[in-house]
Amino acid sequence: MASIRIALAQFDFPVAAISENADRIVALAERARDLIGARLIVFPELTLSGYLAEDLILRPSFIRTCDDYLAQIAGRVHGIDLIVGHPVQEGDRRYNALSWIRDGDVLVRYRKQALPNYTVFDEKRYFTAGDQAATVDLDGVRFAPLICEDIWDPQPAQRALQVGADALIVINASPFNPRNRIDRHTVVSWRAREHAVPIAYVNLVAGQDDLVFDGGAFVVDRDGQIAGPAPAFEDHLLALDYDIAARRYLPVNWPVCETSDDARVYNALVRGTRDYVQKNRFPGVLLGLSGGVDSALTLALAVDALGPEQVTAVMMPTRYTSQLSLDEAAAQARLLGVKYHVAQIEDAFNAMVNSLQPLFAGRTPDVTEENLQARIRGMILMALSNKFGGMVLSTGNKSEMACGYATLYGDMCGGFAPLKDVYKTEVWDLCRYRNSISPAIPEVVITRPPSAELRENQKDQDSLPPYELLDEILKRYIELDRSRAEIVAEGFDAAIVERVVRMVLRNEYKRRQSAPGPRITQRAFGRDRRYPITSGWR
Repeated sequence: MASIRIALAQFDFPVAAISENADRIVALAERARDLIGARLIVFPELTLSGYLAEDLILRPSFIRTCDDYLAQIAGRVHGIDLIVGHPVQEGDRRYNALSWIRDGDVLVRYRKQALPNYTVFDEKRYFTAGDQAATVDLDGVRFAPLICEDIWDPQPAQRALQVGADALIVINASPFNPRNRIDRHTVVSWRAREHAVPIAYVNLVAGQDDLVFDGGAFVVDRDGQIAGPAPAFEDHLLALDYDIAARRYLPVNWPVCETSDDARVYNALVRGTRDYVQKNRFPGVLLGLSGGVDSALTLALAVDALGPEQVTAVMMPTRYTSQLSLDEAAAQARLLGVKYHVAQIEDAFNAMVNSLQPLFAGRTPDVTEENLQARIRGMILMALSNKFGGMVLSTGNKSEMACGYATLYGDMCGGFAPLKDVYKTEVWDLCRYRNSISPAIPEVVITRPPSAELRENQKDQDSLPPYELLDEILKRYIELDRSRAEIVAEGFDAAIVERVVRMVLRNEYKRRQSAPGPRITQRAFGRDRRYPITSGWR
């Protein structure tokens, strides 16, 4: 035998959908065996339970259910080996584990050795680290499986080589951020060169709450040369051959992956939105379409994620809404083929102002009246959601969330926020990227000065520094954890830096009440960046 055919299952295995995941494992194994002639199929980390089931992992009944379905899988699949990730309880310890199954038997059970406990990871809350390598002989080749973080730590691979491994297989549930492809390739390539061992890498692809897993399977030669990667955010059953004589993995007819960072980020937002809506069984989504760039991009993402028939856009004008906004919102809705409604809120706004007038006697109009408009719009969207069942998408971006330039119970209303981790300058980039595929966002919406249109002649820059400047400061403060002094030392105006940092710190309470949204940076608000609301730190 000159080579061994292996299948990598770059697929979604939703959290806690144990029965459905088991059926998918069996179906993919049979497909890999019968259609591509695979001797082994490899599934992602925690395939059976989904990654990460969080405190469900602490429930004994949840672990027992995983055990039961793992046994069923072993009994249902023959003629092909399987590597399946799953949680396991042994005495008073739980492990993030995998089982290598062959014709009804578990040949080895491997327990993850390196448990990540940083950024979005919290595995030490749930699991105990293993300390033993495992190998399995398949057609005369000794393969050693590892789990995700194991490949980032030098010891697990070293232990595998010490017990005679010829090749490594790494199963992963590694979430997306814009740098992760480079980081993964660098680390795995280094590990392959370090031990002169070929490595196959398969990753989960899915949206799970505020995480998005990008897939991107690849293989590495003993000299560190990378082949692949597979496309990100797409489900694929990938075939590869292990050349026994050359000791190398060879991808077989893999689809070509995307090359643009904007493409990967856009696809991450689409996948995250689609999976959140569909897995939570919402019949569709609705959003306020203002004629501005954020809601325009959100509408395009929603249509690409779900199709126009599942998307409703609502324009809610007042006296401050420009004709340009009215015209371009309607034009985009027609272009994308979504359901479109205009709900006048001027009467509701006047009624609220009149009701509050006795209480506000002697006070001049200010941001309070501006926020009333946003909250009336939020109330209308939530009423439509209640009546027809669609989920409201919040349209705010990361720059606004950072500075608190958003209205609680107003434009922050919604069940999911596709742009929550996207800076304003990146919103414009993504609009242009989306239009490079096909017309979706009117050009004038992209180029017009940003405005909330809550008062006469309002511009965002009345309340915030120019976004090009603001985002550079925010990225240094939020993503890189640089101090005010360090940012000023880079040439930024001290007063502007002080103002921006003060806005970020004082608006933590707002961010805690915001909808989840797909994580696409290394320091997303929520899971990644966790700051106290009540704090004396200045």
